[in-house]
Amino acid sequence: MIDLLTITNDPELAARCDQMEGMRVFVDLERNGKAERQAGRNTFISTHQVDDVGRVKAVLKRSRLMVRVNPYQLDNPGAIRAEIEEVLAQGADLLMLPMFTGAWQLQSFSEMVDGRAPIVPLLETAGALESLYEWLDMPGLYEVFIGLNDLHLSLGCNFMFEPLLQGHVDRVATAAKERGLRMGFGGVARIDEGLLPGRDVLGEHVRLGSRAVILSRTFNRPDGEQSFEEAVNALRKTEAELMLRTASQAESDRVRVAGLIGVLAQGMKAVA
Repeated sequence: MIDLLTITNDPELAARCDQMEGMRVFVDLERNGKAERQAGRNTFISTHQVDDVGRVKAVLKRSRLMVRVNPYQLDNPGAIRAEIEEVLAQGADLLMLPMFTGAWQLQSFSEMVDGRAPIVPLLETAGALESLYEWLDMPGLYEVFIGLNDLHLSLGCNFMFEPLLQGHVDRVATAAKERGLRMGFGGVARIDEGLLPGRDVLGEHVRLGSRAVILSRTFNRPDGEQSFEEAVNALRKTEAELMLRTASQAESDRVRVAGLIGVLAQGMKAVA
């Protein structure tokens, strides 16, 4: 079962997630530099605060709480150390490091955490991708998560899912599997929504053996015909169906999805 990651600082929504199997709650503290990187794009800039970690953790009985901290600051490494201490004190189960560009930053982060919680490196820069084999064997890693939104920008792509078309996600998935690490990537919309429909995104997760995906903001909305729980259940039903595909069916879907990504990317390039 793929972990479904819900980004929220709302204890009520976190408690609802906790009632469902295979959910991971995600408090997002990352703000430093994000607005500048993603200027002009309809992306989420978190307003979560450190105190939200404890508020959310208090309602969870079985779901794990992952916290994304701010990026490593070259000119102020003490800032991330302080943030690590704060979120661990409030009960974070997993720590995610965003926007690292080389193994040394992840190594420094790991030394600061000092084995007190598993680490999830967020691979979202060309540098992190290029240095993959320099940090993938580092002790303390729980899961490699590929952040397609920033990674596609770092690679000069036009469409978020182009790194999937280019084989980068397959390469990371293979390398992680060889080392017994979990792997996850990107986000997923409701099953029949999204430029690349949720069903197709989920099919690639199943094909690659992914263990985690972020639920898009559209999952929790008051104006839909489906509730949050119903939308999650529809995704779970589709996940189960996709796992029953034959190898030839999965390959046929891969080729079709690759073609769709290519068309969407070309369309975005034309209007850029």
